[in-house]
Amino acid sequence: MIDITLLGTAALMPLPERALTAVYLKCGERAILFDCGEGIQTAIRKEKVNPMKIDLIALTHYHGDHIFGLPGLLQSLHVMERERPLYITGPAPVKDALMPVFQITGGTCFPIFLAELPPEGVPMQAFDPAWPEKTRLKTFPTKHRAVSQGYSFTLDRAGRFLPEKAEELGVPVTEWGRLQKGEEIWAGETVIRPEAVTGPPRKGLKFVFSGDTAVCPELLKNARGADLAIFEGTFGDPEHEEAAERYGHMTFGQAARAAAEAEVKKLWLAHFSQRMADPKEYLHYAEEFFPGTVLGEDGMRTTLHFEKD
Repeated sequence: MIDITLLGTAALMPLPERALTAVYLKCGERAILFDCGEGIQTAIRKEKVNPMKIDLIALTHYHGDHIFGLPGLLQSLHVMERERPLYITGPAPVKDALMPVFQITGGTCFPIFLAELPPEGVPMQAFDPAWPEKTRLKTFPTKHRAVSQGYSFTLDRAGRFLPEKAEELGVPVTEWGRLQKGEEIWAGETVIRPEAVTGPPRKGLKFVFSGDTAVCPELLKNARGADLAIFEGTFGDPEHEEAAERYGHMTFGQAARAAAEAEVKKLWLAHFSQRMADPKEYLHYAEEFFPGTVLGEDGMRTTLHFEKD
């Protein structure tokens, strides 16, 4: 399962009732923080998520409302005597973009590694073996005023274990558990691979975070079939579609149309302009295209579970 906490829903500047948009994703005993704007530590404390579990900070781009929280968070982790490495990823060149941040932060008692993810993504166990198997993070380019990227996080699911196949191949019952964990075993002089005793892969889980972007082909492609997509909805009124396109953002209606085209299961909107006093006034523009669209609220949580079969 995947636990998602929406830490904030604001764009550009934090408001008393809205922290800047960020997401805390937990799977097993490790977590990813998507974006890290000003006030992130307050949001983390308010929503009672554990910053020490964060293995990776995934930045969508380097505008201030997405990175200004980094120095304070890194210093706090230092004070908390973190020992595990912390990874930070973002669009290339991540080292050049974040050098001023590290100059402000100063030294830390834990190592920080900067990573630029390849197009095919990476298994999360490459960062830390404590991540569940079959977890993977992938980036995709988005359309904003600055070089930017969105993220998809997947948790794949192996096929159902077939005990009759294991018996047929002469696998001792004591070795079934290893095969179910994805390990190879020996049965006499024969190597038995897990796929020999399992059915076809079952549907896994997928979470997508758009970051700041206008509608673009890569967003539609990479969000396809997501169990939950958090898309930005900087503007509520469709009259602002031209401005949204110009500044690399989406209106509620554009985000909902994109979600419908990508056939996502659930859509949460976030990254609301501070000029929208009440985003609920504009929700109907999204519901026209994606019924059931949810307006994100600070502290909103959900857990994604595998489908029953």
